[in-house]
Amino acid sequence: MDAPTDITLHQKSRVLEVEYPDGARYELPLEYLRVYSPSAEVRGHGGPMELVTGKRDVGVDKIEPVGNYAIQLHFDDGHNTGIFSWEELRELGDAYEANWNDYLERLQAAEASRDKLWH
Repeated sequence: MDAPTDITLHQKSRVLEVEYPDGARYELPLEYLRVYSPSAEVRGHGGPMELVTGKRDVGVDKIEPVGNYAIQLHFDDGHNTGIFSWEELRELGDAYEANWNDYLERLQAAEASRDKLWH
């Protein structure tokens, strides 16, 4: 998998823009990346994917390269264990609409919210 030619973090709009050499370009909301993080915490330890809630306003404090094959996003909620490979980012971009609709349906079924609940 070719590395992206450009990765831009848009803090204000909370979007990670990823562009590949073949011209494929994705604008991935940070909330989407957080709830679909490729970490064991989110993807489960061999079980079903965890439903991550309350991340509508999540941001990214730092992006770190991982070798020549991935990036690690340091989310402002403290989550930083997901390594996003170039292939993973492309797959998330290609499947954005289906994944996002699935997430919204799972939220509704669980009567959960994208908004952070204050205690």
